[in-house]
Amino acid sequence: MKAWRIPSFGLENLELATLPEPKPGRGEVLVKVHAVSLNYRDLMIVLGKYNPRMHLPRIPCSDGAGEVVAVGEDVTRVAVGDRVAGIFMQNWLDGEADAKKIRGALGGDIDGMLAEYVVLREDGVVRVPDHLSMEEAATLPCAAVTAWNAVVHAGRVKAGDVVLTQGTGGVSMSALQFAKMLGARVLGMSSSDRKLKRATELGLDAGVNNRATPEWDAWVTEQTGGRGADLVVEVGGAGTFSRSLRSLRIGGTLAQIGVLSPSAEGLEIPLLLHRQVHLRGIYVGSRAHFEEMNRAIAQAKLKPMVDEVFSFEDAPKALRRMHDGAHFGKLAIRVAR
Repeated sequence: MKAWRIPSFGLENLELATLPEPKPGRGEVLVKVHAVSLNYRDLMIVLGKYNPRMHLPRIPCSDGAGEVVAVGEDVTRVAVGDRVAGIFMQNWLDGEADAKKIRGALGGDIDGMLAEYVVLREDGVVRVPDHLSMEEAATLPCAAVTAWNAVVHAGRVKAGDVVLTQGTGGVSMSALQFAKMLGARVLGMSSSDRKLKRATELGLDAGVNNRATPEWDAWVTEQTGGRGADLVVEVGGAGTFSRSLRSLRIGGTLAQIGVLSPSAEGLEIPLLLHRQVHLRGIYVGSRAHFEEMNRAIAQAKLKPMVDEVFSFEDAPKALRRMHDGAHFGKLAIRVAR
């Protein structure tokens, strides 16, 4: 089979290798991968900026969907022919996270999904909604589960709440869709008016260009009549953290997800105290979160936003597009012909 591997860090070093087709053992399933989607983490891993001490070679990419084509002994959760996706952290099945559960992340701790075939434990896959294409289903394991965890579990969003999203990447667009499904009003920010217009077509209630309006926290305050947002889905990191705090209502929730922008500013502890902020770090979620989310997606017939689909041979080009940051929603790679 063919698989993309990282023999040494750097996009220019990514290689398309020929490897033996894996065989499922007891409790394992063989998945023919149909599609993979990209996260910023995947790019950082290839570049060596996520974990410079990672054992190499490594097959990258955490998110993929495909068809079960063979099962090992004692497999009962799935069957040949099932459409499945791998869960991001293969050891986090349910309950609260702990040090053991957050090990075993695909495309990092262990080989990922950017291959024609993968073997996973039956516990490490979930069935995907029937109405989704394989490319759409491939977007779910990391970005969508992260957004679900932030909106539903950390933010406990309900009808009438105000949610602020940042940018137009996979997490933010999934958070927009989930928040709207729950009846919330969603505000968004982006440096691109074109992307804000596209987000409005997906349900965004109001948007602001954060380059044209660098004090976007004041804009949020104005949009909410001085109250502030109930939830901020924070993907920017240190460079946006303080303004995110100022965007919240007293007692609001900040779901910290991304670390995309650096800042020389220190953490404003008094602001955390005065706003009585509920600060929650989000590191994807469990298999139980994934299955819960899939039930909601199937019920609402939601479809993730896939901006562009690349061929398997063009995987490095897809990662370069991720690096450029010009995409809207998710980038996918079609693996199976």
